[in-house]
This record gives sequence, structure tokens and C-alpha cells, in this order.
Amino acid sequence: MALEIEHKFLLASDDWRREIQYSESFKQGYLSSQPTSSIRVRICEQRAWLNIKSATIGTHRHEYEYEIPVADAREILAELCHKPLIEKTRHYVRHGDDLWEIDEFDGANQGLIVAEIELDAIGRAFAKPAWVGAEVTADLRYYNNNLARHPYSEWRDQ
Repeated sequence: MALEIEHKFLLASDDWRREIQYSESFKQGYLSSQPTSSIRVRICEQRAWLNIKSATIGTHRHEYEYEIPVADAREILAELCHKPLIEKTRHYVRHGDDLWEIDEFDGANQGLIVAEIELDAIGRAFAKPAWVGAEVTADLRYYNNNLARHPYSEWRDQ
């Protein structure tokens, strides 16, 4: 069984930008978002995946991912996914032994930047860089499937 263990944070500063190792562009859409799970299609550069995640709130959840042809993914995004699509640039930043993923959103979620760290074990300790702010792991608004239905640009309490 695949398990994703992840913490999400807001950013306290832009200092992370000086430490970017590389970046990738993502476009993703949701085929289904139910109380128990979500199903999405994602394209990154010239690769694409179908992803199924449990809708568990918190630091860990079940996740299954399968590579699919990019042409199929483009058609699914255009024809079958709920709009708006999630568009973002993911920046990879190393801090100590950990690799942080910083998602800088575009489109309907422009202005939102979230840092994530994926861990290999539940409860594993990690060092937070000075540029990491408040943890939002348990805040459903920051989950991508919710951003597709309730984009950041529509939030009243930004």
C-alpha cells in the first residue's frame, strides 16, 4: 500500500528563492473529489500521471500514482476535469537532508505559495528552515482538490 506522509506550510519570507535547485511546471485537474478520495490527472513537462488519494485530513494518506500517455492526459484535462485546473510551478529546495517542494500557483490560485515536505516515516523529525511559516497541513483550503473548487483568488480572508 502506498502512503504519502506530508506537511504543508505557508512561507515566512522569500529567502527560499536563493536556494532553488530546479523547478518544474505542473498542470492538473480533478476527475472526482469525494468524501473518501480524489482522482486527478497531472502533467509535468513531458510526463503525465493518474493519481488516486484518500481524502484523509492530516499528515498521511493513501496515494496511488500511475503514468499515462501525455496526449491522453491533455485530453482528459481539457474535456473531463473540473475547472479551473491547478497550474503551478514547483521549486525544489534542499535544507539539510530534506528536499522541500515549494508550489507557486498560477491561474485562479495566483498569489498562493505553499511549502511541502514529504517524509519517509510518520512522526519523523525534520528541521524547518527560517523561511517556513505557519503549518497548514490540517487546513482543507490548501489541499489542491479544494483549490480547484474554491480557488485562492476567491478567498475573502486572504
